[in-house]
Amino acid sequence: MSVQFGRWNIQGSPVDPRYWENVNALLRPFGPDGCSSYEVQGMAITCHAFHTTPESRVERAPSVLPSGSVLTWDGRLDNREELLSFLGTPVSDSGTDVSIVSALYERCGTKCFGKLVGDWALSVWDPSERVLLLAKDFLGIRHLYYSVSNDAVAWSTLLEPLVRLSGRDLEPNEEFIAGWLCHFPDASVSPYLGIQVVPPASYVRIRHRHESVHRYWNFDPDRRIRYQEDASYEEHFRSVFGQAVRRRLRSASPVLAELSGGMDSSSIVCMTDNIARQDRPAFPCVDTISYFIDSDANWNERPYVSAVEHKRNRAGVHIDIGHDTMTDLWRSSEAEVFDPNAWRSSSSGATEFRKHLSNRGVRVLLSGIGGDEVLAGIPNPTPELAELLRNVSLGRFARQLLVWATAKKRPVYFLLADLVRAYLPPHSWPARDTRYLPTWLRQEFVARHRKTLHAPRTRLEWFGTRPSLQDNLHSLDALRNQLACFPLPFEPPYEKRYPYLDRDLLEFLFALPPEQLLRPNERRSLMGRALRQILPDEILTRRRKAFVTRHPLPQRPAQWTDLHEFAHNLHPATRQVIDSTAFDEALTNAEHGREVPLIPLLRTAALDLWLRSVSERTAEKENVPDQKPIGQMRSEAPATISQLRTTL
Repeated sequence: MSVQFGRWNIQGSPVDPRYWENVNALLRPFGPDGCSSYEVQGMAITCHAFHTTPESRVERAPSVLPSGSVLTWDGRLDNREELLSFLGTPVSDSGTDVSIVSALYERCGTKCFGKLVGDWALSVWDPSERVLLLAKDFLGIRHLYYSVSNDAVAWSTLLEPLVRLSGRDLEPNEEFIAGWLCHFPDASVSPYLGIQVVPPASYVRIRHRHESVHRYWNFDPDRRIRYQEDASYEEHFRSVFGQAVRRRLRSASPVLAELSGGMDSSSIVCMTDNIARQDRPAFPCVDTISYFIDSDANWNERPYVSAVEHKRNRAGVHIDIGHDTMTDLWRSSEAEVFDPNAWRSSSSGATEFRKHLSNRGVRVLLSGIGGDEVLAGIPNPTPELAELLRNVSLGRFARQLLVWATAKKRPVYFLLADLVRAYLPPHSWPARDTRYLPTWLRQEFVARHRKTLHAPRTRLEWFGTRPSLQDNLHSLDALRNQLACFPLPFEPPYEKRYPYLDRDLLEFLFALPPEQLLRPNERRSLMGRALRQILPDEILTRRRKAFVTRHPLPQRPAQWTDLHEFAHNLHPATRQVIDSTAFDEALTNAEHGREVPLIPLLRTAALDLWLRSVSERTAEKENVPDQKPIGQMRSEAPATISQLRTTL
């Protein structure tokens, strides 16, 4: 994982040295392993390295290709052997990811993007054609932002340099705010007007201030996988899931895996042990880290975590987060208010987690995110029933309808209503959609952004791809939006990897018959059958985890007083979005243990800090070449924000 920044002065003027000094100061915490640069005729590119694979230690980017193009790579290439076979000749003695990608681009041009499997973002500058290409992986796990003005184009892994060094006032994007407060904004939407995001599975072509977006890859809607017996599906799943985990174990430093006690994280951890037994010493044992709230019985995951630790005969790191208060989760550092996504918790649990990573030298963290969405963790028979109905399999449709009604203990007409609702537009069921909306949003704001606020409610189309694939693609879009909101970590930096979001694994899962993934009374049917020899029985037989807190949040009376005072002193820009009285009522409900959406509460606080920061920067904006050094700028925080954080 590395970070990159580039600036193209279209008229060919050189990049100001002070501007470049500030860029490098902002990137350095995220790429502490050295930097390299390219500069010629108004084009300047820098890449700060963060080594997470053995090959990355000898990579050099930006890389000048034989054709004269300049390629800057930030990523992990998972299908290296396949691409080396395709290229047919040795790429270089080092065999780095960037050398493979460079050779592939020289041969295939932009068509190579669809062949790259892994988490990546890249830029290509063609000086002869004066064309800039920006691209990233099919899920958008790596960030890549850009801005185009009359005299310059700039792009960056980080949002902050584009905002701080823009030389102009940037307004917050209301569409982003609407999506961010209720669920997750679209992955192609930036927090600021004037800054764009390279969409997932796409590349942006910029020439003479004109930009165009091109999609380079999508799932094959006609792909099907059909076997005669369950055992063949199970064997195939073990193979592709094992490959997905193995790919993410390629690391030059210790690997840590999150272990929550659920099936997703437990399956990853147990599969790493299975791989380590087969491939020692190439893949050493992976350590685990688990979080607990011992004071809340609903979060008692210790028996399930212990079952996994007992099976692997290896104890992990345990962090009790039950002592953290809402204000602990609320706090963030001054540098992070450039992006509302990037508030960094200063809670004791988060602090202990970062300390553990630093002490152990961990640079790679495995996450179970995505398992629920792609492996039927949330039982929903509607896509299967819709597919049977569209295929006019009426007899089987009737049988499955009755079986599912019995399994879910719901009347048949309820399931039929769900099926009809799946094909109707969101506004047809307003009562259902309002459950996503925080009660403290202003009605005029809701009216302006109704379409964005209702985004979680997707609909099936009768024609086109099969309903099960449509449902899978809807789930994948939601995951893309979620991943786009994950900030790039630093202090210490680390790379988060997601085995369930492996492209080859998803292609396999999306081509299966729906009944292989989900069966009545068999949640995670395929996964449970395929991994029954790998997972402990306690994990295979456990009920779905419930994320419910029935007790008041652990706040001291003085802290609640501060929070209520904060609600009544929202920034004027925040008041255009938030009704302070309704927000204060929500805090009162949280104080007394009533059901309140906690994440929107935290995000509302972060929104206020962000909008205050934007307002302060607008008032103090100076020309970019005259800016003070970044270190000095960061030390001079606006008094209003500093005072607010002291209160929180």
